[in-house]
Amino acid sequence: MDVTEARAFLKKCRDENDRQSSKIVDVYRDVLSDSMKSLGDERWVVYEQVALASFDTRDWEVSKQCLQQLSHQYPGSHRIRKLKAMQLEALGAYTDAEKIYDALLAEDEANSSVHKRKIAILKAQELIPEAIEKLCEYLKKFQSDQEAWLELSNLYIEENDFPKAAFCMEELLLTSPHNHLYHQRYAELQYLIGTVDSVELARAYFAQALKFNPQNKEALFGFCSAAQWLASSTKLASQKKKDNQKYLTWAIDQIKTLYQKEIGALEGKDVAVEDLMAKLSIKAAPEDEVEANGEQKKAD
Repeated sequence: MDVTEARAFLKKCRDENDRQSSKIVDVYRDVLSDSMKSLGDERWVVYEQVALASFDTRDWEVSKQCLQQLSHQYPGSHRIRKLKAMQLEALGAYTDAEKIYDALLAEDEANSSVHKRKIAILKAQELIPEAIEKLCEYLKKFQSDQEAWLELSNLYIEENDFPKAAFCMEELLLTSPHNHLYHQRYAELQYLIGTVDSVELARAYFAQALKFNPQNKEALFGFCSAAQWLASSTKLASQKKKDNQKYLTWAIDQIKTLYQKEIGALEGKDVAVEDLMAKLSIKAAPEDEVEANGEQKKAD
């Protein structure tokens, strides 16, 4: 790889937000470290990109070089101070990093990225309830931050609080109603809640995800699993069970066609759809167990 190819690779990573940290550091070391001036003003963006990658790979020599160059070019810059704090995070010096973040917020309370770095410190220390509390406070100020809502949903999932995780996805669906992945995630959470009403809702949102993207295989399997769950439920009216049996038959036909095209054509044989479903279907707790857990939570 020559300088031109290295430059193009790093630009592609930036444009696509592709954080190939090890390769980025290798490209800098092997190709660009002695040729940075040839990049002109672009070198400052590259130094920052390489610095972030070096934190991931824990290459302190490279991070030191990059931060020295950036500090010399932009002394006192908020952005460079944040990078230095991120280096401290990577080193595990969370208290020192937080002091820099607090100083930055004292100068600019609206700096959303610094607020999120403080939450990242809590998450790195596995202080999930505290991270959730801080993220909720953050979202009161920055309600339109989709990444933050998604992260809050993930944190609630870590705590097995699926209803609150689903609420976060509802907020995301309001801002991006045509995002099939949000519909799929919301459906998965409703499925995991595991009541008749929530699984019916899950089936509807899996169907909506398929409507927006017919190629979404996860949504197809989710739709099939939800229909199967409902068709075998003892708490559903007979007509609804029949309807879900029809949905299940349709979904299995779609899955069989899909795998016959993708696998059967290669192997020259039919596909055991039932075996695939047994491996890939999502499992929720039995209805009686879910209700018992719900009653226990109320009692607590």
